[in-house]
Amino acid sequence: MNYKTIAQETLDIEAQTLLGAKESIGDEFDKAVEMILNCKGKLVVSGVGKSGLIGAKMAATFASTGTPSFFLHPTEALHGDLGMIDERDVVLAISYSGESEELSSILPHIKRFNVPLIGMTKNANSTLGKYSDILIPVRVEKEACPLNIAPTSSTTLTLALGDALAVCLMRARDFQKSDFASFHPGGALGKQLFVKVKNLMQSQNLPIIQDDAKVKDAIVAMSEGRLGNVLIVDKNNKLVALMSDGDVRRALLSEGFSLEDNVLKYATINPLSIDDDEMLASDALVLIEEKKIQLLVVTDKEKNIKGVLHIHTLIEKGIS
Repeated sequence: MNYKTIAQETLDIEAQTLLGAKESIGDEFDKAVEMILNCKGKLVVSGVGKSGLIGAKMAATFASTGTPSFFLHPTEALHGDLGMIDERDVVLAISYSGESEELSSILPHIKRFNVPLIGMTKNANSTLGKYSDILIPVRVEKEACPLNIAPTSSTTLTLALGDALAVCLMRARDFQKSDFASFHPGGALGKQLFVKVKNLMQSQNLPIIQDDAKVKDAIVAMSEGRLGNVLIVDKNNKLVALMSDGDVRRALLSEGFSLEDNVLKYATINPLSIDDDEMLASDALVLIEEKKIQLLVVTDKEKNIKGVLHIHTLIEKGIS
Protein backbone atom coordinates (compact mmCIF):
# COMPACT_ATOMS: atom_id res chain seq x y z
CA MET A 1 0.00 0.00 0.00
CA ASN A 2 1.40 3.39 -1.01
CA TYR A 3 0.77 5.60 2.02
CA LYS A 4 2.50 8.57 0.43
CA THR A 5 -0.05 8.56 -2.39
CA ILE A 6 -2.95 8.25 0.07
CA ALA A 7 -1.60 11.20 2.06
CA GLN A 8 -1.27 13.28 -1.11
CA GLU A 9 -4.82 12.41 -2.16
CA THR A 10 -6.11 13.42 1.26
CA LEU A 11 -4.40 16.78 1.04
CA ASP A 12 -5.67 17.28 -2.51
CA ILE A 13 -9.27 16.65 -1.46
CA GLU A 14 -9.04 19.04 1.46
CA ALA A 15 -7.20 21.66 -0.59
CA GLN A 16 -9.91 21.57 -3.26
CA THR A 17 -12.51 21.98 -0.55
CA LEU A 18 -10.82 25.14 0.69
CA LEU A 19 -10.42 26.54 -2.82
CA GLY A 20 -14.08 25.88 -3.56
CA ALA A 21 -15.09 27.70 -0.38
CA LYS A 22 -12.93 30.66 -1.38
CA GLU A 23 -15.03 31.19 -4.49
CA SER A 24 -18.30 30.98 -2.57
CA ILE A 25 -17.56 33.53 0.16
CA GLY A 26 -20.53 35.90 0.10
CA ASP A 27 -22.04 38.96 1.77
CA GLU A 28 -23.01 36.88 4.81
CA PHE A 29 -19.33 36.76 5.76
CA ASP A 30 -19.11 40.56 5.81
CA LYS A 31 -22.26 40.70 7.92
CA ALA A 32 -20.86 38.18 10.39
CA VAL A 33 -17.67 40.20 10.82
CA GLU A 34 -19.65 43.41 11.36
CA MET A 35 -21.93 41.70 13.87
CA ILE A 36 -18.94 40.54 15.91
CA LEU A 37 -17.24 43.94 15.66
CA ASN A 38 -20.37 45.64 16.98
CA CYS A 39 -20.72 43.14 19.84
CA LYS A 40 -20.52 44.86 23.25
CA GLY A 41 -19.96 41.59 25.08
CA LYS A 42 -18.20 38.37 24.13
CA LEU A 43 -18.28 36.00 21.18
CA VAL A 44 -19.61 32.70 22.53
CA VAL A 45 -18.66 29.69 20.39
CA SER A 46 -20.60 26.43 20.74
CA GLY A 47 -20.68 23.02 19.11
CA VAL A 48 -20.68 19.29 19.85
CA GLY A 49 -18.24 16.50 18.97
CA LYS A 50 -15.76 17.35 16.22
CA SER A 51 -17.51 20.69 15.70
CA GLY A 52 -17.03 21.36 19.40
CA LEU A 53 -13.32 20.67 19.17
CA ILE A 54 -13.05 23.04 16.21
CA GLY A 55 -15.14 25.59 18.09
CA ALA A 56 -12.86 25.46 21.12
CA LYS A 57 -9.89 26.18 18.90
CA MET A 58 -11.76 29.06 17.25
CA ALA A 59 -12.61 30.60 20.62
CA ALA A 60 -8.95 30.40 21.66
CA THR A 61 -7.87 32.08 18.41
CA PHE A 62 -10.44 34.85 18.75
CA ALA A 63 -9.52 35.49 22.38
CA SER A 64 -5.80 35.74 21.62
CA THR A 65 -6.27 38.11 18.68
CA GLY A 66 -8.41 40.84 20.22
CA THR A 67 -11.95 39.39 20.19
CA PRO A 68 -13.13 38.46 23.71
CA SER A 69 -14.42 34.91 23.33
CA PHE A 70 -15.02 31.63 25.14
CA PHE A 71 -16.28 28.16 24.24
CA LEU A 72 -19.55 26.92 25.73
CA HIS A 73 -20.48 23.24 25.46
CA PRO A 74 -24.21 22.84 24.72
CA THR A 75 -24.65 20.10 27.32
CA GLU A 76 -23.14 22.28 30.04
CA ALA A 77 -25.31 25.16 28.82
CA LEU A 78 -28.43 23.05 29.38
CA HIS A 79 -27.35 22.44 32.96
CA GLY A 80 -26.77 25.99 34.11
CA ASP A 81 -24.01 27.46 31.99
CA LEU A 82 -26.53 29.14 29.69
CA GLY A 83 -26.40 31.92 32.27
CA MET A 84 -22.93 32.75 30.96
CA ILE A 85 -24.56 34.29 27.88
CA ASP A 86 -26.19 37.71 28.04
CA GLU A 87 -27.87 40.01 25.53
CA ARG A 88 -24.64 41.89 24.77
CA ASP A 89 -23.02 38.72 23.41
CA VAL A 90 -22.99 37.10 19.98
CA VAL A 91 -23.19 33.32 19.63
CA LEU A 92 -21.34 31.41 16.91
CA ALA A 93 -22.90 27.94 16.68
CA ILE A 94 -21.28 25.14 14.67
CA SER A 95 -22.92 21.97 13.38
CA TYR A 96 -22.13 20.49 9.98
CA SER A 97 -25.53 18.79 9.72
CA GLY A 98 -27.29 21.61 11.53
CA GLU A 99 -29.25 19.04 13.53
CA SER A 100 -27.05 18.29 16.51
CA GLU A 101 -29.52 17.44 19.26
CA GLU A 102 -27.60 19.07 22.12
CA LEU A 103 -26.94 22.26 20.16
CA SER A 104 -30.49 22.44 18.80
CA SER A 105 -31.82 22.23 22.37
CA ILE A 106 -30.19 25.51 23.43
CA LEU A 107 -31.03 27.53 20.31
CA PRO A 108 -34.56 28.50 21.43
CA HIS A 109 -33.19 29.72 24.76
CA ILE A 110 -30.51 31.79 23.00
CA LYS A 111 -33.12 33.44 20.80
CA ARG A 112 -35.43 33.98 23.79
CA PHE A 113 -32.85 36.42 25.12
CA ASN A 114 -32.55 38.09 21.70
CA VAL A 115 -28.88 37.12 21.44
CA PRO A 116 -27.63 37.42 17.83
CA LEU A 117 -26.75 34.03 16.34
CA ILE A 118 -24.25 33.19 13.61
CA GLY A 119 -24.57 29.65 12.34
CA MET A 120 -22.03 27.52 10.49
CA THR A 121 -23.64 24.52 8.77
CA LYS A 122 -24.08 22.90 5.37
CA ASN A 123 -27.88 23.02 5.51
CA ALA A 124 -29.71 26.35 5.49
CA ASN A 125 -32.99 24.51 6.10
CA SER A 126 -31.71 22.72 9.19
CA THR A 127 -32.67 23.67 12.74
CA LEU A 128 -29.46 25.66 13.13
CA GLY A 129 -29.92 27.27 9.73
CA LYS A 130 -33.44 28.44 10.56
CA TYR A 131 -32.48 29.89 13.94
CA SER A 132 -29.44 31.72 12.60
CA ASP A 133 -29.51 35.47 11.98
CA ILE A 134 -26.50 35.06 9.73
CA LEU A 135 -25.52 31.79 8.11
CA ILE A 136 -21.98 30.96 6.97
CA PRO A 137 -22.34 27.88 4.75
CA VAL A 138 -19.94 24.95 5.13
CA ARG A 139 -20.17 23.23 1.77
CA VAL A 140 -18.18 20.06 1.20
CA GLU A 141 -18.50 17.82 -1.85
CA LYS A 142 -16.45 14.99 -0.38
CA GLU A 143 -14.89 14.08 2.93
CA ALA A 144 -11.25 12.99 2.68
CA CYS A 145 -12.25 9.84 4.55
CA PRO A 146 -12.37 6.88 2.07
CA LEU A 147 -15.84 6.06 3.41
CA ASN A 148 -16.91 9.69 2.94
CA ILE A 149 -18.16 9.59 6.54
CA ALA A 150 -15.55 10.76 9.07
CA PRO A 151 -15.39 14.56 9.41
CA THR A 152 -12.22 15.52 7.59
CA SER A 153 -12.74 18.00 4.77
CA SER A 154 -15.69 19.50 6.65
CA THR A 155 -13.74 20.09 9.86
CA THR A 156 -10.79 21.49 7.91
CA LEU A 157 -13.08 23.94 6.13
CA THR A 158 -14.86 24.94 9.33
CA LEU A 159 -11.55 25.62 11.03
CA ALA A 160 -10.32 27.64 8.05
CA LEU A 161 -13.50 29.72 8.01
CA GLY A 162 -12.98 30.43 11.70
CA ASP A 163 -9.43 31.54 10.97
CA ALA A 164 -10.73 33.76 8.16
CA LEU A 165 -13.16 35.41 10.59
CA ALA A 166 -10.37 35.97 13.11
CA VAL A 167 -8.07 37.52 10.50
CA CYS A 168 -10.84 39.83 9.26
CA LEU A 169 -11.44 40.98 12.83
CA MET A 170 -7.72 41.53 13.39
CA ARG A 171 -7.52 43.69 10.27
CA ALA A 172 -10.65 45.63 11.22
CA ARG A 173 -9.23 46.34 14.69
CA ASP A 174 -5.73 47.07 13.37
CA PHE A 175 -4.46 44.42 15.77
CA GLN A 176 -0.67 44.80 15.95
CA LYS A 177 2.31 42.71 17.01
CA SER A 178 2.49 44.63 20.27
CA ASP A 179 -1.17 43.80 20.98
CA PHE A 180 -0.47 40.13 20.34
CA ALA A 181 2.46 40.28 22.75
CA SER A 182 0.25 41.59 25.56
CA PHE A 183 -1.95 38.49 25.23
CA HIS A 184 1.07 36.13 25.18
CA PRO A 185 3.47 37.32 27.91
CA GLY A 186 4.74 33.83 28.68
CA GLY A 187 6.15 30.91 26.74
CA ALA A 188 7.88 31.00 23.38
CA LEU A 189 5.46 33.50 21.85
CA GLY A 190 5.90 35.86 24.78
CA LYS A 191 9.66 35.69 24.50
CA GLN A 192 9.49 36.50 20.81
CA LEU A 193 6.94 39.28 21.09
CA PHE A 194 7.36 40.75 24.57
CA VAL A 195 10.97 40.53 25.74
CA LYS A 196 12.99 43.57 24.68
CA VAL A 197 16.69 44.23 24.34
CA LYS A 198 16.70 46.34 27.51
CA ASN A 199 15.40 43.32 29.46
CA LEU A 200 18.41 41.16 28.51
CA MET A 201 21.33 43.46 27.80
CA GLN A 202 24.29 43.69 30.19
CA SER A 203 24.84 47.26 31.31
CA GLN A 204 27.21 46.87 34.28
CA ASN A 205 30.94 46.07 34.44
CA LEU A 206 31.39 46.41 30.69
CA PRO A 207 34.92 45.95 29.25
CA ILE A 208 35.56 49.47 27.94
CA ILE A 209 38.91 51.01 27.02
CA GLN A 210 40.04 54.28 25.42
CA ASP A 211 41.04 54.45 21.75
CA ASP A 212 44.67 55.30 22.68
CA ALA A 213 45.03 52.00 24.57
CA LYS A 214 47.46 49.28 23.52
CA VAL A 215 46.60 45.75 22.42
CA LYS A 216 47.85 44.36 25.74
CA ASP A 217 45.35 46.60 27.56
CA ALA A 218 42.57 45.29 25.35
CA ILE A 219 43.48 41.66 26.15
CA VAL A 220 43.43 42.34 29.90
CA ALA A 221 40.05 44.12 29.68
CA MET A 222 38.65 41.34 27.47
CA SER A 223 39.71 38.68 29.95
CA GLU A 224 38.18 40.53 32.87
CA GLY A 225 34.96 41.31 30.99
CA ARG A 226 34.32 37.69 29.96
CA LEU A 227 32.39 38.73 26.86
CA GLY A 228 35.04 37.81 24.29
CA ASN A 229 35.04 41.46 23.24
CA VAL A 230 36.23 44.84 24.39
CA LEU A 231 34.48 48.13 23.64
CA ILE A 232 36.60 51.06 22.50
CA VAL A 233 35.58 54.69 23.05
CA ASP A 234 37.07 58.08 22.18
CA LYS A 235 37.92 60.85 24.63
CA ASN A 236 34.24 61.79 24.77
CA ASN A 237 33.30 58.20 25.65
CA LYS A 238 31.58 57.64 22.30
CA LEU A 239 31.75 54.18 20.77
CA VAL A 240 34.30 54.07 17.96
CA ALA A 241 35.41 50.45 17.69
CA LEU A 242 35.10 46.89 18.95
CA MET A 243 37.80 44.28 19.38
CA SER A 244 36.89 40.61 19.59
CA ASP A 245 38.95 37.59 20.60
CA GLY A 246 38.92 36.71 16.90
CA ASP A 247 40.51 40.06 16.09
CA VAL A 248 43.23 39.30 18.66
CA ARG A 249 43.95 35.88 17.13
CA ARG A 250 44.20 37.39 13.66
CA ALA A 251 46.47 40.13 14.99
CA LEU A 252 48.85 37.52 16.43
CA LEU A 253 49.36 36.19 12.91
CA SER A 254 50.17 39.63 11.51
CA GLU A 255 53.74 40.39 10.53
CA GLY A 256 55.36 42.75 12.98
CA PHE A 257 52.64 42.33 15.59
CA SER A 258 53.36 43.85 18.97
CA LEU A 259 51.38 43.98 22.18
CA GLU A 260 52.39 47.64 22.28
CA ASP A 261 50.49 48.41 19.08
CA ASN A 262 47.53 50.75 19.28
CA VAL A 263 44.30 48.78 19.68
CA LEU A 264 42.65 50.52 16.71
CA LYS A 265 45.16 48.91 14.37
CA TYR A 266 43.37 45.56 14.73
CA ALA A 267 39.87 46.49 15.98
CA THR A 268 36.66 46.76 13.96
CA ILE A 269 36.01 50.45 13.41
CA ASN A 270 32.37 51.65 13.63
CA PRO A 271 31.01 48.26 14.71
CA LEU A 272 27.36 47.33 14.32
CA SER A 273 25.27 48.86 17.09
CA ILE A 274 21.67 49.80 17.78
CA ASP A 275 20.32 52.89 19.49
CA ASP A 276 16.94 51.45 20.44
CA ASP A 277 16.86 49.28 23.56
CA GLU A 278 13.08 48.92 23.04
CA MET A 279 13.78 46.62 20.08
CA LEU A 280 12.38 43.13 20.52
CA ALA A 281 15.05 40.66 21.56
CA SER A 282 13.92 38.32 18.78
CA ASP A 283 14.57 41.07 16.20
CA ALA A 284 18.00 41.67 17.72
CA LEU A 285 18.77 37.97 17.33
CA VAL A 286 17.85 38.13 13.64
CA LEU A 287 20.26 41.07 13.24
CA ILE A 288 23.04 39.23 15.08
CA GLU A 289 22.61 36.12 12.94
CA GLU A 290 22.43 38.09 9.69
CA LYS A 291 25.66 39.98 10.45
CA LYS A 292 27.36 36.85 11.87
CA ILE A 293 28.43 38.57 15.08
CA GLN A 294 28.30 37.49 18.73
CA LEU A 295 27.93 40.83 20.48
CA LEU A 296 25.53 43.67 19.69
CA VAL A 297 26.34 47.02 21.25
CA VAL A 298 23.46 49.17 22.48
CA THR A 299 23.99 52.94 22.52
CA ASP A 300 21.94 56.11 22.72
CA LYS A 301 21.53 58.43 19.74
CA GLU A 302 24.87 60.11 20.53
CA LYS A 303 26.81 56.81 20.56
CA ASN A 304 27.15 56.67 24.33
CA ILE A 305 27.26 53.02 25.37
CA LYS A 306 24.20 51.78 27.28
CA GLY A 307 24.90 48.06 27.24
CA VAL A 308 25.65 44.96 25.18
CA LEU A 309 23.62 41.95 24.12
CA HIS A 310 25.44 38.65 23.63
CA ILE A 311 24.09 35.88 21.44
CA HIS A 312 24.65 33.39 24.27
CA THR A 313 22.26 35.37 26.48
CA LEU A 314 19.56 35.24 23.82
CA ILE A 315 19.96 31.48 23.41
CA GLU A 316 19.98 30.86 27.16
CA LYS A 317 16.76 32.83 27.55
CA GLY A 318 15.05 30.85 24.81
CA ILE A 319 14.78 33.67 22.29
CA SER A 320 14.34 32.34 18.76
